[in-house]
Amino acid sequence: MALSLDTRRMALAVGIAAATAAVFAPVLGHDWLNYDDPIYVSDNPAIRLGLSPEAVAWAFSNFYGANWFPLTWLSWMLDYEIRGMQPAVFHATSVLLHMASAAVLFAALTRLTGCALRSAFVAAVFAVHPLHVESVAWIAARKDPLSGLFFFLALLAYAPSARNQRGRRMPWVFVFMALSLMAKPIAVTLPLLLLLLDAWPLRRLQRRDGAGWDTTRIRSAVVEKLPLFALTAAAGVVTVMAQSSGGALASLDQASLGSRVANALVAYTGYLGKTFWPSGLAVFYPHQGELASGARIAFSAVCLVATTLAAALAARRQPAVLVGWLWYLGTLVPVIGLVQVGSQAMADRYTYLPLVGLALAVAWGAPALLPDRAWRGRALTALAFGAIAALCGVASLQVRHWRNSESLFRHALAVTENNHVAHAYLGDSLLAQGRTGEALPLFREAVRLRPDFLAAANNLAWLLATIDDDELRNPYLAVGLAQRASGLTGGHDPEVLDTLAAAYAASGRFGEAVAAAEQALVLAEAAGSLELVSALKTRLALYRADTALREPARPPDP
Repeated sequence: MALSLDTRRMALAVGIAAATAAVFAPVLGHDWLNYDDPIYVSDNPAIRLGLSPEAVAWAFSNFYGANWFPLTWLSWMLDYEIRGMQPAVFHATSVLLHMASAAVLFAALTRLTGCALRSAFVAAVFAVHPLHVESVAWIAARKDPLSGLFFFLALLAYAPSARNQRGRRMPWVFVFMALSLMAKPIAVTLPLLLLLLDAWPLRRLQRRDGAGWDTTRIRSAVVEKLPLFALTAAAGVVTVMAQSSGGALASLDQASLGSRVANALVAYTGYLGKTFWPSGLAVFYPHQGELASGARIAFSAVCLVATTLAAALAARRQPAVLVGWLWYLGTLVPVIGLVQVGSQAMADRYTYLPLVGLALAVAWGAPALLPDRAWRGRALTALAFGAIAALCGVASLQVRHWRNSESLFRHALAVTENNHVAHAYLGDSLLAQGRTGEALPLFREAVRLRPDFLAAANNLAWLLATIDDDELRNPYLAVGLAQRASGLTGGHDPEVLDTLAAAYAASGRFGEAVAAAEQALVLAEAAGSLELVSALKTRLALYRADTALREPARPPDP
């Protein structure tokens, strides 16, 4: 007995959900990471306010961490309301959001294209691809599944429906886009993506007889999206303001235009390669700056041009291939590095939306590569299931690397070169475990690779000042490193000032240690860093006692 259409679609949705749950269930037992999790969540006093009116106001009004994503802040606050700072709750929410995103993507593509099987393949690739492990297994990357959910809801609202005519659904598209932007500004590309979907599969831009483009219909399609373009412009302004306020935007002195273009070309092909062969995935890929290989840049440029031409040539018979390719290229533009934020060359999480375009191009383009024979359907089904099974296996292995900071950064060091971030944060993980002898060379290497890397310089200075080993302790070098780190922050980071105070004390400069610790205490109290405040009060008392002991006794007054 043949299954009904709705039953088949439900079975496909359940299968996608089951595969996603099987891949990501282990993250429920994972720990906090020392990379961004403390800044955004675990050490952020605002999260501990829960969903109070004060917390909601804070979420919408601040540029904390050089970002503006109030909806993401609220989602973390809700997790805290459920069970405090238990990482399992935060991980569970990220997994559920990702599963919901895959389900809505499947529904949206099915409604847009009318093809459930190919839409299911795209949604399954999205759900279990190893490149998306970072977005799901990393609590600090909550922005991706939350923004993605509303992004796909906007697509679903835009899709044709007998009960939901175009004039009535555009306000919903606007609302969902706004919500997506409030989780992560990556949704700025949505209006252009909707124009692509107008071309295919909706065919709203062509003449009614199918013979060429209709300028009137194109103009109408653009005009109806003007409110969405206004959202894009507003989000761009707010994002630049937020990142500028936190010093996250790199200047042309720090990253030249040439190095940005070169890195963008290499990153485009790098993401493409990792989509089809997901190996060597890491939490951080170092930016090569001006050192990028000329041959690799040239190869990347040729590859991108050739693929674009091939997709354009195939567009007459397979327009989905060109739409999928342009989806990939376009949704990567905000994060491809032309506007450099941070020091990474690329990041797996940046593929959260772009990868859908590549899967779309494959789902609709691959069948054309096989001859039209009776066995083609079975062969395509077998290939699709094989590909999904392989992705599930690789993603499951990738999930294991995210169980804690040590395993994550050991893996990053194993698959990348000259990775200053991996050295520094692996050292930080070992330092937290009391393994100072193992941490010290990692911090030294991180500082050697990147002398202006604040986290590494600060930790190395702390170790050199406080380590319980006379051969390794070097208070004078610690003072120099801490002073450099303090200079990088303008003297406004309480943790760096705490390190500077410890370095001064270790070198016998107790008066300066007291001054640095007092300044650090003021800043820590203003930031609400309760643990640091407590530690600083204890150390400050010791520095003052040492200062009193070493000061010469004053002669009695005559």
